[in-house]
Amino acid sequence: MTDAVIKCENVYKIFGPNAQKMLQKANGNVDAKTFQENGCIVGVNDASFEVSKGEMLVVMGLSGSGKSTLLRCISRLTDATGGKIFIEGQDLLKLNNKELINLRRNKMGMVFQSFALLPHKTVVENIAFPLQIKGIKTEDSISKAMDMVKLVGLDGRENYFPRELSGGQQQRVGIARSLAVEPDIWFLDEPFSALDPLIRKEMQDEFLRLQEKLQKTIMFITHDFDEALKLADRIAIMKDGIIEQLDTPANIVLNPATEYVKKFTEEVPREKVLTIEDVMDKINSDSSDLKVLKNEIIENVAEKILTQEKAVSVIDQDNKVVGSINPSKIIQTVFGGRKNNN
Repeated sequence: MTDAVIKCENVYKIFGPNAQKMLQKANGNVDAKTFQENGCIVGVNDASFEVSKGEMLVVMGLSGSGKSTLLRCISRLTDATGGKIFIEGQDLLKLNNKELINLRRNKMGMVFQSFALLPHKTVVENIAFPLQIKGIKTEDSISKAMDMVKLVGLDGRENYFPRELSGGQQQRVGIARSLAVEPDIWFLDEPFSALDPLIRKEMQDEFLRLQEKLQKTIMFITHDFDEALKLADRIAIMKDGIIEQLDTPANIVLNPATEYVKKFTEEVPREKVLTIEDVMDKINSDSSDLKVLKNEIIENVAEKILTQEKAVSVIDQDNKVVGSINPSKIIQTVFGGRKNNN
């Protein structure tokens, strides 16, 4: 990717008094168990990747996998032990405090699991607060905050206090507050995990709507694979500080790179993840009259395809036939990838 907004090269984060010394001695070959025996904990182990402009990279893994530590390194809330991190070409680790504060205020937005709203301020005052810290006039900051209130669907609640809001509404305030400074880069660390399932789904849908409109460059942390599949352009799966696989949701489901990733994906309903294009065959001249778009999620068109006796033509947005899909391929995709529990 040439338009990388975030670029990490061999990033390590190791906790412990001998971290720097041990990393140098290891010469890039970090074994977590050896480091632990020497009083160090490996949080991030040799992470290298890029995030392009407007992309949403979802980083996932179980508790302790290193996903939040990685995010904190990239926002420099935690200093990496080794490696290089670039934000829009700037070497993050070489910035002084003033430059770092300026970068965070003007380029980065952050949303965490805890809403951290100011209880004595109203919704609009909470959203306007970071703007006022930047020195923007009260009148202008309130006007901007009201725009954000509308964007996240809290019209009519701008004068409510946090205690008068539901959990989902409080999270919307947190999102609106982070968006108020118009960040180019957005970091979200398990922002929906404290919400009940219905509100969580609502917030995921809202988040996708906002991203479609705003096109931010996003790193989103979650431990929920369904959430990752729903939101991500690409997914990075972490284990013990190592990125096991970084790929599109479809490729991770179809071609897991390691046994660990395979375990994550073997129970995933493939039809909810894969598009027709992911599993289609070559063009078949003997096809039914039915046509389906190549970017349709299989679940959405499976029933129609299964009513056909012949292969179904697959078309692109210009109505050009680009492949075909047999009903048997739908059955194989839906049931063939499931774990055999017999």
